[in-house]
Amino acid sequence: MKTHKLLFFIIILNVSSFAQVNEINREIENIINKNKKTDYLQKTYEFYRLNEWDSTLIYSGKLLDGTKNNELLNLAHYLRGQSFRQKKIFNEALKDYTLISSDFSFYSYVECSFGEIFLNQKEYNKALKYFNPLIKNYKSITFKPKKSAILHNIGLCYFHLSQFEKAEFYLLKSTELQEKENDTLLLMGSFTDIANLYYEQYKDSQAIPYFEKAYALSKKIKNFEIKQNAALNMAVVEENRKDLAKAMIYRKEYDIWKDSLNNQNKIWAVAEIEKKYAVDQKQKEIQLLASENKIKVSQRNGFLASSILFLLLFGTAFYFYSQKNKTNKIINAQKEDLDALNATKDKLFSIVSHDLRSSVNTMQATNTKLLKDIANRNYDALDKTAHKNAAIANSTFNLLENLLHWATLQTQQFYFYIESVDLYSVIQQIEFNYKPLFENKNLFFKNTIPKATFVLADLDSLKIIIRNLLDNAIKFSNENDTISVYTFDKETVFHYLVIEDTGIGMNEETRTNLLKEGNLLNKRKNQKGIGTGLGLQLCKSMIQKNKGTLTIESTENIGTKMIIALPKFTSNG
Repeated sequence: MKTHKLLFFIIILNVSSFAQVNEINREIENIINKNKKTDYLQKTYEFYRLNEWDSTLIYSGKLLDGTKNNELLNLAHYLRGQSFRQKKIFNEALKDYTLISSDFSFYSYVECSFGEIFLNQKEYNKALKYFNPLIKNYKSITFKPKKSAILHNIGLCYFHLSQFEKAEFYLLKSTELQEKENDTLLLMGSFTDIANLYYEQYKDSQAIPYFEKAYALSKKIKNFEIKQNAALNMAVVEENRKDLAKAMIYRKEYDIWKDSLNNQNKIWAVAEIEKKYAVDQKQKEIQLLASENKIKVSQRNGFLASSILFLLLFGTAFYFYSQKNKTNKIINAQKEDLDALNATKDKLFSIVSHDLRSSVNTMQATNTKLLKDIANRNYDALDKTAHKNAAIANSTFNLLENLLHWATLQTQQFYFYIESVDLYSVIQQIEFNYKPLFENKNLFFKNTIPKATFVLADLDSLKIIIRNLLDNAIKFSNENDTISVYTFDKETVFHYLVIEDTGIGMNEETRTNLLKEGNLLNKRKNQKGIGTGLGLQLCKSMIQKNKGTLTIESTENIGTKMIIALPKFTSNG
């Protein structure tokens, strides 16, 4: 039986030509230009271009720690994977490639890298799972790896799996493309692999011409290692054909190239030693200059020390002087704010206590009348007096509740939780609670807000705002008037909620004063009963906390519109 000696295999795995590497680098530079302010990004790429893989890994690790940008995360993992591959640390490379999302610009190169690593690790079926889809979808890929190299790698996988027909198909197809591209190095590898494919099947007559083609191409290549392997292959071929004379010639050529390679390695080793010696000499010169510089530095240090000491003393004095002025300004500003707050507090307590006293006195008077009406069985007057008493109690309760909310807000104890709120449902709930008040004054209430009108707001504070504005609308409306609640949109960011009454309205001066910042206590014209303006101030503060705005439109004897702008809720948040 005919036996064959094992021949040398050249496995070509590089799927990036010079043009394709430039294309990838341009895309990386585009990403860098979009993210110029990102730390460590430029450094990572600079070391990558210089093939300094350890430095690339260090700075790409820092880049990963400092960004949440998905595009930059993908790029960092890609550069790390490439660096680990160059260092032959394939499992670490696989870990980084796995963390790259499929929307990465040149994900096709990532898939090629998976295939090439598995091919190196002799996991041929896994490699095919990446290479085959790339060829199938090659036309739709934006960043295209080198097609001939992918075909060649598929052929190698099938060769090692002993599926020789498929291996032959893909290797020949790859070779056909490489001949058109005139890629000498890849073509030589393909010729060698095709020759080995036939040789493995004992098809010597088909294998030998490809070995000869590979050998001929090796003459055009400067790499000694490739030349020696091509000569070795021909020596083995001739030995198997029993042509020992030719085999000896190829063996001698192999030895020449081997010696040349060894000599080249020795030259590089000598050059490395000479380089190290030159570096040592330079280091000695640097140390000598450093010693001379130390003497000069010590001479300067005396003058510098005295100068620095003087500057420090001057700087310290100036610093304390400026700090003292700054502290005085802060204290004065805080004193002014405190005085203003105390004045507001005093004014508030004065008016609230006055209105509470008035309300209690009024309630006492109506209670006395109520008892007389009960004793005299004056039922017509009894009903009127009871309703009046209820209105006074309700106003007093509202005043106390607003005072409590205002105090909570001032002491920053009011908790705001912004969420999606349906305006229609909120108004519907409040309308149900306010029906007795509407009926007591024969007011007609209209809620025309569309269902599913969502805003971003704190639900509790929104209810307080709407109740206060409705209280004012009821208070300043005449019997048989109308109160309407509706929305309108004039921009994409806000919903505008309107509470409109057809009551007594107000003049321009009153409207302007109500909207002034910090204008706590105001009464409207013709106002009766309790009313400090605290409710409206509370509304303004809570609307600001909800990131909204309040505007007022009003005309005397026609009515008032309270317009609240609240941020819209969208499905995107």
